[in-house]
Amino acid sequence: MRQSPLLSLLALLAIAPVQAQQAFPATLVGHAALPARTFIAAPKDAPASLQTSGKYTTADGHREDKLESIAGSSYLSAKGTPKPTGINLPFKGQPVQGFSGIKAMKDGSYWVLTDNGFGSKANSADAMLMFHRVLPDWKTGSVKRLQTVFLHDPDKKVPFLIVNEGTKQRYLTGADLDIESMQFIGDHVWFGDELGPYLVKTDRQGKVLAVFSTEVDGKLARSPDHFSVTTPATAGAFSTPVRRSRGYEGMAASKDGQFLYPLLEGPLWNEADKKWETKDGREYLRVLEFNVAKGEWTGRSWKYALELNGNNIGDFNMIDADTGLIIERDNGEGLEHTACNGPARPDCQNVPAKFKRIYKISLKDADADGFVRKIGYIDLLDIQDPKGVAKVGGKDGKFTFPFVTIEDVDVVDAEHIIVANDNNLPYSSGRELGKNDDNEFILLHVPDLLSAR
Repeated sequence: MRQSPLLSLLALLAIAPVQAQQAFPATLVGHAALPARTFIAAPKDAPASLQTSGKYTTADGHREDKLESIAGSSYLSAKGTPKPTGINLPFKGQPVQGFSGIKAMKDGSYWVLTDNGFGSKANSADAMLMFHRVLPDWKTGSVKRLQTVFLHDPDKKVPFLIVNEGTKQRYLTGADLDIESMQFIGDHVWFGDELGPYLVKTDRQGKVLAVFSTEVDGKLARSPDHFSVTTPATAGAFSTPVRRSRGYEGMAASKDGQFLYPLLEGPLWNEADKKWETKDGREYLRVLEFNVAKGEWTGRSWKYALELNGNNIGDFNMIDADTGLIIERDNGEGLEHTACNGPARPDCQNVPAKFKRIYKISLKDADADGFVRKIGYIDLLDIQDPKGVAKVGGKDGKFTFPFVTIEDVDVVDAEHIIVANDNNLPYSSGRELGKNDDNEFILLHVPDLLSAR
């Protein structure tokens, strides 16, 4: 007897794997924070200009040397209504500030990557590129910085003019690169850059060993900030199919260390269709593959469909050989009716956070068009906190992580992940309006997400 199409469909659904929109629970089991006002002195052999930072953040770009004379403001989620964050620039020393990449170590410490500076290539010439090993204390809620490594290029491997070109150590700054992701493979550290976009290879001491431009489908893929772009780029020029500041935000590595999987933050320009890449009106991003041993692009890639056009990704790390975690988030921060210094007022509103998720994806189960399968997600605005673990942000057994830029996620063990925010010092106030966000770390119990297939 022939089965009806409806019964066939129901039978298929009954054995189908977890669908993309399934939400999995997350429980807060650890919460710690590094204060926003955490600074480190530049190395003694660094140029004098790097002993202070944030001097080029004035509205018109002129240098301002007087410390703490430029007011920081939160404008990322509501550009038309900036609000003070209580922290002023320039700073004495270098801010450890917001983190844009994280790697869990077996001893309970984490390597974290400082974001490139103050929001743009133009204003970050005195912001040093560095990464740190930190140790959260989940009992006290404090975070200890154990080690800091500064990126430098004494052997002139960077193929373009850098800010500290004529110095011996050639320390790199946010005007040179915008490194947003980090992976440790053997004796080397790899960074994904947003500006070129480039892949940057260093040793464990931060010395640059190589810089690789990006190739997609066998062609050079550049943004307007790539060193070889010498004329103003237009969207329709395939020489610049990558939007400015939409290079690599997340970059995973295969568990065997053979491949890197850098993930572009924005869609590529499709010259044939004269538009940014979409399918059925939905924007998608490219996950590329880079052979570490050969130092070359394999030509293989996947596609990651955004849930909402205009969303951004924050980080990407693998769980095992086939599956990984990707942060997808909107550009809102804070919650509805979050007030600054008193009762809620219209002039104190940010555009509230609505979409802050961590998706589990499968590369192996990509469809015929190359789209990765979204297995499910956790909602960072709906975290369970039955034991009152939250140091701040918890209420009635719930906890939220309502930051505009959540840019760190990694697997800790078979049941836990760690998540952290980039606090955009001094430009974010998602936790409390009128106060710059700290660097928060949360340890989440998510066994259902990690075991889902």
